[in-house]
Amino acid sequence: MSETIRSALQEAIYKLNAPSDDPRLEATALLAHCLEKPRSYLFAHDEEELPRKASKEFAKLIKRRCKGEPYAYVIGRREFWSLELEVNSNVLIPRPDTEVLVEAALKHIPPDLPCLVADLGTGSGAIAIAISHERPQAQITATDISAKALVVATANAERLVPTRVEFKKGDWLDCLEGERFDVIISNPPYVAVRDPHLADLPYEPTKALVAGADGLDELIRLIPEAPDHLRKGGWLLVEHGSDQGEEVRKLFLNAGFSNVATRFDLAGSERVTQGQV
Repeated sequence: MSETIRSALQEAIYKLNAPSDDPRLEATALLAHCLEKPRSYLFAHDEEELPRKASKEFAKLIKRRCKGEPYAYVIGRREFWSLELEVNSNVLIPRPDTEVLVEAALKHIPPDLPCLVADLGTGSGAIAIAISHERPQAQITATDISAKALVVATANAERLVPTRVEFKKGDWLDCLEGERFDVIISNPPYVAVRDPHLADLPYEPTKALVAGADGLDELIRLIPEAPDHLRKGGWLLVEHGSDQGEEVRKLFLNAGFSNVATRFDLAGSERVTQGQV
């Protein structure tokens, strides 16, 4: 008996009940991806036979998801700031919390004037691309120590904001010697090495997540160095853990920043701290 779109979906939904919070949505999205059709096509043609090639690809994707691989990696994309980004296991999956960092940064970047912006540890390019999308006149430099991450970020930028973001390989500010910016933004690793939540993230790059015993190692490096790369009146904004706000504010103050303040995420947790030189 041939496999129909409906029967393939029914089986996939059953299998996805364990790893997924929304097995029906994931199953339909994955099958639509395999067929290169919109999800609405599946419902209008659910009695049609599923082509063998699409069936085999669909089965592989469902198997990967059932093993616990994140949906975004399985399908190869993730929406961030209403933009569709390509992602793979070389970059972190962009989180909604990081949109708080983008919102905060945009308040310091004029919509109609040139502005020099640096995004440190860009990963998929999510932050730099979102800001470039909202502030076309901003001149953005994005850095990352991972060459593989920069391949992903560059491809995303070329597709979404062509020619508007410059990418450099380097460790934080090391590759920006002598350069100064109006705004520096970073979502660095800030998870403690023994944080139990790491067990839920086996597929994401550990170097982009973990920062020492208390999760502050990279922030301790980055924050004191930032003033030498900011123009007078410039801003540094960093994302951090929900329990790190007090320590991060101390780091800002000790580095000579003024107007230090912390913004909250949608869950009401401290998430982004900013300061001005």
